[in-house]
Amino acid sequence: MKSLRFLTCLALLAALLIAPTQSVRAARRDVSGVRTILMLGDSLTDGYGLSRSQAYPAVIAQKLRAAGYKFDVINVGVSGDTTAGGLRRIPKYLTRKIDILVLALGINDAFRGVAVEQIRANLQAIIDRTRERNPNVAIVLAGMQLPLYGADSYVRTFGEMFKELAEKNHAALIPYLLAGVGGDPSLNLPDRVHPNAAGQRILAENVWQVLEPVVQKATAASAHVE
Repeated sequence: MKSLRFLTCLALLAALLIAPTQSVRAARRDVSGVRTILMLGDSLTDGYGLSRSQAYPAVIAQKLRAAGYKFDVINVGVSGDTTAGGLRRIPKYLTRKIDILVLALGINDAFRGVAVEQIRANLQAIIDRTRERNPNVAIVLAGMQLPLYGADSYVRTFGEMFKELAEKNHAALIPYLLAGVGGDPSLNLPDRVHPNAAGQRILAENVWQVLEPVVQKATAASAHVE
């Protein structure tokens, strides 16, 4: 009988010691304030020909840390990916909370001659699926352009699509992800298509100019809730 009472007391003591520890750990996770930026893109996001640490998402992560922002940057760029590929892939990234989605897809579709309306529909579906799981997610859309050959309607329609999608979805727009880099041999790999490390740093600046105000807003909103 004494043995049973002794074991019961030990169990109660263990419960008292363990429960607060678990609660503290949970509280630390809850108030950590770390938010998530998902960067969904193609070879430009992936950092084709470079290490991931040289791709613009990693440079953005450095900028966030330097500015004191608490964000995890998840680079899910895949070289050669299309909007259809991004749409297939997006569900597996939505198992966690996403605060900001940087969507940088579409140029590979254009190279393949995919109809602009199909590209638009795929991008819209990616945004919709992300918002279904994360109603308060902020969207940043990276615009792309094709070389202008006369009055080619496909080129014009493709370029205008990103602005239209951004307006429709109240998303922030990076007018042209490759601004200052595209067509400059000194900022690209020998293939003259993919940015080198210096080019990626410029891409990071292009993204940061648009992303930082979004980050500031998300941080302020989160602080207000807490």
